[in-house]
Amino acid sequence: MALRIKGLAIAALLALALPVKAQALNIVAIGASNTSGWGVGEQNAYPAVLEALLRKKGIDAHVTNAGRLGDVTAGMRSRLDAVVPKGTDIVILQPGANDLRFFGTKEARTANIAAMVAHLHARGIRVIVYDPPTIPPDFYQWDHIHFNAAAHAKIAAILAAQIAASGKAQAAAPSNATPTNAAPTNATPSKAQ
Repeated sequence: MALRIKGLAIAALLALALPVKAQALNIVAIGASNTSGWGVGEQNAYPAVLEALLRKKGIDAHVTNAGRLGDVTAGMRSRLDAVVPKGTDIVILQPGANDLRFFGTKEARTANIAAMVAHLHARGIRVIVYDPPTIPPDFYQWDHIHFNAAAHAKIAAILAAQIAASGKAQAAAPSNATPTNAAPTNATPSKAQ
């Protein structure tokens, strides 16, 4: 019996002495063509740049790009559960302007965004809504619709700072952590960055 207790004690000490790797921070960026990186390539789109910036800050993060060319908020809402797997910590929702471009209404767009945020919060997922009221003119490519590479880099920097500032990013908390019920964040670009 004493030998058994000694063995358990040694096993417990060894388990405590082994380094524990923090769980990676899983982020999904959902949106339309700007999220997907249309015109700049997926490697230069803000989700890929965000992942690289977070890793430079020492945050083990994986950012999945769930942008889809031409999507509208109703489409994003309908595919939400398919592109946001269990274990996702943060969703960046970039609703874009396709709803209004393709004859949708502001009311339907607003309702879809609110429904997606509520659904993700119910799943225990933090949501960052990147939907600034105005976009600086120098953010656009030649078509005045899609972000250029410099804009993607600025957006990624804004989002990285916001994510790094949260306590959750520092510890990369387990995915069953208590959900935050705060209102969605509207990250706003700044020309000064």
